[in-house]
Amino acid sequence: MAMKYSRQRAAILSFLQTRKDHPTAELVYSGLKTEFPNISLGTVYRNLNQLAEAGMIAKLQFGDLGIDHFDYDTATHQHFVCNQCNAVIDLPAQSNSYADIDERAAQGFDGKIMGHKLYFCGICRECLLKGACDKVN
Repeated sequence: MAMKYSRQRAAILSFLQTRKDHPTAELVYSGLKTEFPNISLGTVYRNLNQLAEAGMIAKLQFGDLGIDHFDYDTATHQHFVCNQCNAVIDLPAQSNSYADIDERAAQGFDGKIMGHKLYFCGICRECLLKGACDKVN
């Protein structure tokens, strides 16, 4: 089912297209509030979820963070989450060598594996430069 055109949805999509930081709904809301003063956070959430369900954006869920992030780039790629600042960063293309991970995991498994969720974590470059890793055990 095709979505009807909506100026707010188009603005959300345009906002995401300019970002590489995988914003949350709250950040998208803050970024659009000037252009759409009457937009609600609920409208932003609803439109982000509709765009994700339509495959136009990716909805990223990282259990450790407990909050959804959104990515304009729907191509298969891996993510890194910083343990200090919670930044979500795209990893380089060579990290996509996990294409056959479902098949490898299924070897010797009696159930049916239908996918996986994988992300890497540690300390991002900016936090390392600030000396944040000195605070990590």
